[in-house]
Amino acid sequence: MFEHFNLSDFMIKAALSVVPFMFAVTIHEVMHGYAAYKLGDNTAKNAGRLTLNPIAHIDPVGLLVLLLTRIIGWAKPVPVNYYNLRHKYGVAIVSAAGPLANLITAFLSAVVLKILDFADVNFNIPIDIFKPLYIMTFYSVVINIALCIFNLLPIMPMDGARIIWNFLPRDKAAKYEATEKYYFLIILVLIFTNVLQYIISPIRIFILKIFNAILNLNITTGFM
Repeated sequence: MFEHFNLSDFMIKAALSVVPFMFAVTIHEVMHGYAAYKLGDNTAKNAGRLTLNPIAHIDPVGLLVLLLTRIIGWAKPVPVNYYNLRHKYGVAIVSAAGPLANLITAFLSAVVLKILDFADVNFNIPIDIFKPLYIMTFYSVVINIALCIFNLLPIMPMDGARIIWNFLPRDKAAKYEATEKYYFLIILVLIFTNVLQYIISPIRIFILKIFNAILNLNITTGFM
């Protein structure tokens, strides 16, 4: 479906990626805050961050990185006081909530693609009616998958690192947490050496293959 699309124009791609990106980072941060709230921490709720209004979550730099790379981006982290969590592995649960929300959103977006595909094939609805929605939904799939993978990298203070941290002995956890000061440098190196792309792409393709098998679709990263 839509094989004839030509989205080589950077501005078109960037514009169509903004809405799904804003929703992806919003649901990611809200679920962090909601998980923390359910485990006893009201910090995010009191800060007004348990809202689906993207303005409360968008980080201008993270949005700019998305527009430039169309691979990854980020939002303002939801504030969480881990000392308030009423669970031994509360940090891991809260940290996993964001990436899990992105993975679920990616799958639901793939379901929407299936519905649009079904409508086009079975009801002969003109393609042009669905074109912007289809493309944005496609971006929702790939952006949410990429955001899930990106946040699970074992680099402090990202979600993957927080999950690992929660299972480490106290002395090793402290040493691991101390690496956070190198976070920005590590991310810059990964982006500009294209290593981040080599990390994310194979996993993203694997997840897309699973979605394709479940939904009988043919989602690729051809639009990116």
